[in-house]
Amino acid sequence: MTSITGKAVVADDDPFFRIALTSILRDQLGISEVQQVGSLDEALEALAEKQDVRFALFDLAMPGMESPASLSAVRECFPEVLTVVVSGSTEREDVFLALRAGVHGFVPKGSDVESLIRALRLVFEGFVYVPAFVTRVPGGASEAPTPTAWREAAADPTAALTPRQRQVLDLIVAGQSNKEIARSLSLGEGTVKIHVAALLKALGVPNRSAAAAWGGANLARPRATP
Repeated sequence: MTSITGKAVVADDDPFFRIALTSILRDQLGISEVQQVGSLDEALEALAEKQDVRFALFDLAMPGMESPASLSAVRECFPEVLTVVVSGSTEREDVFLALRAGVHGFVPKGSDVESLIRALRLVFEGFVYVPAFVTRVPGGASEAPTPTAWREAAADPTAALTPRQRQVLDLIVAGQSNKEIARSLSLGEGTVKIHVAALLKALGVPNRSAAAAWGGANLARPRATP
């Protein structure tokens, strides 16, 4: 069995599934160190703080994950990390959205252990893995539309922000520097830079000044008391 060098991050809010994936990565693929987290924000922070992370696995139904497109922040900030969705979703649109975000694979949670290992090995070897259900003919009774919340996220840039990114944006609007934001949120300055880069991409603005201007014009303001 060929071992894979480097570390991994497993992001899923189900602790039992995280443990199972961790066991597979260590025992079957030879990953030396696996960090388990329960949200997209925690995953971004783990990737920012750890060196030599080679592999990152993400669930789609966890805090901070507004849609598969949320993974574009991971690919933008950590282009060297092999990113795979391991999800209970069997919707073709979820696979397509994840691929557009730049992921290297999409593995259904219902896969047996052998299929999961085979899919992850293919990704390690440089292939992109997609499940067989993507070949399903659209328009059948089982074809569901994109969830309403995800359509709204596409229309509202702030809906695509994770809770941590929204906090960072609020502090940018308040005029804080990265160092001050790091102190306010008890984060490393490098981690703050990752969140800033991700929110700039989500908002479609070129820099912090533009983000501050956008936030000042668009974020909800407290209601005036009568």
